[in-house]
This record gives sequence, structure tokens and C-alpha cells, in this order.
Amino acid sequence: MCLGFPLKIVEINNENKVAQGEMNGVRRKVRIDFIPDIKLGEYVLVHAGFAMEKMDEKSVIETIESFNEIEEIIKADRN
Repeated sequence: MCLGFPLKIVEINNENKVAQGEMNGVRRKVRIDFIPDIKLGEYVLVHAGFAMEKMDEKSVIETIESFNEIEEIIKADRN
């Protein structure tokens, strides 16, 4: 199973086709080869270190809420 996760683009280095993405205060380096028109503040779906597609904010919020629900289920399962 493959899992992509959303990040908000907070820095861009177009020369190297690399950006910094952030979610919940955690930053990750992201390759932006597939999305050359990306802008600061936009959200992307990241898989294997590559931004695969842009996401709208509503979808990002729903995805993060789903991740949080899964985390709570895992925590409850451990207890």
C-alpha cells in the first residue's frame, strides 16, 4: 500500500526543483519536478519525496482529520 500525505509549500528553490513543505510544524524536503508552477502557500500531495499533485485546502483538512482519527484508533488499540 502506498500512502501520500499533504504538505503546505513554505519555501521554493526553482533552480534545484526542490521545495520545503510543512504539516503540523514538521518540515520536509520535496521534489517539485512534476509541478513546475507551484507557488508558496499551495498544498501538494507528497509520495516518496515528490509532490504529485496540488490539493485544495478543504481536501487537506479532511486528510489530516483522517490521519488524526487513525492515530487515535491505534493509540486506543495499544491500551
